[in-house]
Amino acid sequence: MDQLFNGGVKIIQSDTVFSFSLDAVLLADFAHVTKKTRLVDLCAGNGAVGLFLSRYTQQQIDLVEIQAKLADMAQRSVALNQLTDQVIVHNLDLKEAPQKIGADFADVVTCNPPYFADRPDSVKNPNPHYAIARHELKTTLNQVLNTSSRLLKTNGHLYMVHRPERLDEIIVALQQNRFALKQLRFVYPKADREANMVLIDAIKDGRPNGVRILPPLTVYTADNQYRPEVQKILYGTERS
Repeated sequence: MDQLFNGGVKIIQSDTVFSFSLDAVLLADFAHVTKKTRLVDLCAGNGAVGLFLSRYTQQQIDLVEIQAKLADMAQRSVALNQLTDQVIVHNLDLKEAPQKIGADFADVVTCNPPYFADRPDSVKNPNPHYAIARHELKTTLNQVLNTSSRLLKTNGHLYMVHRPERLDEIIVALQQNRFALKQLRFVYPKADREANMVLIDAIKDGRPNGVRILPPLTVYTADNQYRPEVQKILYGTERS
C-alpha cells in the first residue's frame, strides 16, 4: 500500500501487476476538476487517478479497467479510502463503457492508456499484466479517444498522458474523434533530457486553433532529487 499525493489517499499495490507511477500522479494534478465534475477514468488500473481526484468533486466517479485483478485492487482501495458511495469500479473493456455506464454525460474523462502500439517486432513484458498495461493489446489509441468522445458531454474535457513520440498520431486521432486540442505540457526527466511524457487537454466539439503550450515540467534535479514543483505535487499543500 502506498500513500502520497498531498493528502493521504491510500492505494493498494502489487509487484505482480502494473502499479501506478508518476505519470498517474501528474495526470491527476493536470486535470481540472471542480465539486460538480462528473468524472470517468479509463484504463484505471488500480484506481490511482480517480482516487486522487475524488477529493475535488462531490459527484460520482466511474473507474473502467479491463484487467480483473487490477479492478479488484481498485475496488479494495475504494473501500480502504471509504469512498464506496462515490467511486464505482467497472471491470470491463472500455469500448463497452458508453453502453454500460452511459453516453454524453461526463464532464471530464481522464486516461493513462497503454503507450506503445502492438507491433510484431515490439518487445513485450512476459508478465501479461504489464504487457496489457504498456502495449495496445486490449485497446488502441483510437478506441480510447472514440470511447472518451462518446462518454463526454459537448465541451467536456479529455485529460490524457502519453508519449511525445506519438504526438503526431494523437493529434490526428483527436480530430477524427471530435476533439479540439487545447493544452499540451511536456514532461522532462531532467533539464538536459528529451521529454518522455506529454500531458494533453482536449475538448469535445471545441473550437479549433488556440492551442496553448504550457511551461515544461522537469521532474529531477541533476542529483536525482525531485524538483520543487514535483515535490509539491507529490507531498505539498493541496490545490484549491
